[in-house]
Amino acid sequence: MTEKHLILEEADPVIFYGVNNTNMQMIKALFPKLRIVARGNVIKVMGDEEELAAFDENIEKLQRHCAKYNSLTEEDILHIIKGERTGREGIAGAIVFSVTGKPITARSENQQRLVQAFETHDMVFVIGPAGSGKTYTSIALAVRALKNKEVRRIILSRPAVEAGEKLGFLPGDMRDKIDPYLQPLYDALEDMIPRQKLNEMMEQNIIQIAPLAFMRGRTLNDAIVVLDEAQNTTPAQIKMFLTRMGMNTKMIITGDMTQIDLPASQRSGLREALTILDGVEGIARIEMSQKDIVRHRLVTRIVKAYEEYNQKDKNNESINKD
Repeated sequence: MTEKHLILEEADPVIFYGVNNTNMQMIKALFPKLRIVARGNVIKVMGDEEELAAFDENIEKLQRHCAKYNSLTEEDILHIIKGERTGREGIAGAIVFSVTGKPITARSENQQRLVQAFETHDMVFVIGPAGSGKTYTSIALAVRALKNKEVRRIILSRPAVEAGEKLGFLPGDMRDKIDPYLQPLYDALEDMIPRQKLNEMMEQNIIQIAPLAFMRGRTLNDAIVVLDEAQNTTPAQIKMFLTRMGMNTKMIITGDMTQIDLPASQRSGLREALTILDGVEGIARIEMSQKDIVRHRLVTRIVKAYEEYNQKDKNNESINKD
């Protein structure tokens, strides 16, 4: 009798084993000649070598399915071990699957353009209003690339620019003060990667979330790098960020030109970069609008009301100057 230890490196053990270990009970029933004990992310199995080889192969398939779809049911187990399709493979347009197993797709024409631009360009600028899905879709593309092993890590960054609040008044040390600015990035990741697995990836620096200032001096190789809220960068900051790009790396830069929180005396680095890099080969630019907003319907109305108000303000200023 041979003993072997299999490690669940890709799949989250909680999802893999199922509620009350129902998935493991199913797997044990399908391999009655083997003695199987599962603890943590390690499965200890004993039996003859031929049975062990078949078990090992099937566990690998189950693990890949679980990691890709964030879901594993008894029905999935039966189909996979029998060599049949599970039905999820036919879901069209899914970028990745959420922690609840639901497909995350491009929900508007411009989000679809972002998906296509990411496949054909190494750097993509995505400009659009709040709620247009530019950050969420970008992070979904990064997670897909990581799961498909196209890159070794994801790096997400934001400039820590105050939007009416003061960093110094927030409690805690510098990390505690910075984390609230990065929370939208954590929220998106937690929708797509199970919490335990996400914590492991962050501890191993497979996924890194850091303020823009922490990018200085680095060369970012073999990664998907997302810079969010880029409208709040200065020209020097965004140039520093863009020149961190290394081999086998793709960058997505998102921003909303109507939400610049920089002091009035400072220019937006994003606005300048879009002008300077216009027409540069290998760089794509996606412009989103109110039509792409996928939050509550009131968000679309709020954005529209502010745009109309700002336009009236500009018209009044023009009349007064004349």
